[in-house]
Amino acid sequence: MQNPYALLGLTPDAGMAEIKRAYRKKAKKLHPDVSGSDAEQFRLLYAAYKALCDERANLFERAFTVQKPRESFNYREWLLQRTDEESRCKLVFWDLMHGREEDAVELFKILNREISACKVASWFPREDFMDYGFILAEELSFRAEFYDAVLLLEQIIVMEQKRPYFKHFFPEVQALTRNILLHRIDGIIHAESAVALWERALDWGFGKKDEAAFLIKMAGAYAKMHNKTLAAVCIAEAKRLNAGQRVPASLRQFM
Repeated sequence: MQNPYALLGLTPDAGMAEIKRAYRKKAKKLHPDVSGSDAEQFRLLYAAYKALCDERANLFERAFTVQKPRESFNYREWLLQRTDEESRCKLVFWDLMHGREEDAVELFKILNREISACKVASWFPREDFMDYGFILAEELSFRAEFYDAVLLLEQIIVMEQKRPYFKHFFPEVQALTRNILLHRIDGIIHAESAVALWERALDWGFGKKDEAAFLIKMAGAYAKMHNKTLAAVCIAEAKRLNAGQRVPASLRQFM
């Protein structure tokens, strides 16, 4: 087989999040049902992706699996039988890396309510949490679990700002977060929860243009909550940050 990294347009130091994203992009272009391209090209692409996924899954198991007392030892079953925090957190990412994304999402949602994403991160090396965490955030987003996705992305963004890991891939993290905040949560999650996320996002280094857009979203939520004062404050701050920021007609009464 040709070098799987080369087939996906990646370097050998690419993380799992980059691998998945690169595969999705190329698969859209090469899938015979969509592009009419040669099925063999798509087969080679999938084989390369599968090889890298298997390689990373094996690395994960070697890093986090306890010593096997016997050949038939089932690590997942062992984790399922345990109730301690470490085992439950490790089960999330084990499932994520072994094709059980739905199980990973459901358990993470439970853990996020019980112990928070911040404590989940404490059980993994920093880079592993960021890599697997971004994949999990995507899976949460696919299932419209936007609140949990943003809380997870917040951890990753803060970690990256303290010490870069994703580097050239970080814009992908920001793009997913921005898309959720500006286009996915308004009217979907409770207004007060949405406001809390937009307000927190003001500290994530998105820049004045995005921050102004978050403030307009906050103004809209405050207007729905009949808080005219805070709606006006948010609009004024948005215009201060970005004079060209568009204010929806429904909010212009608060200017």
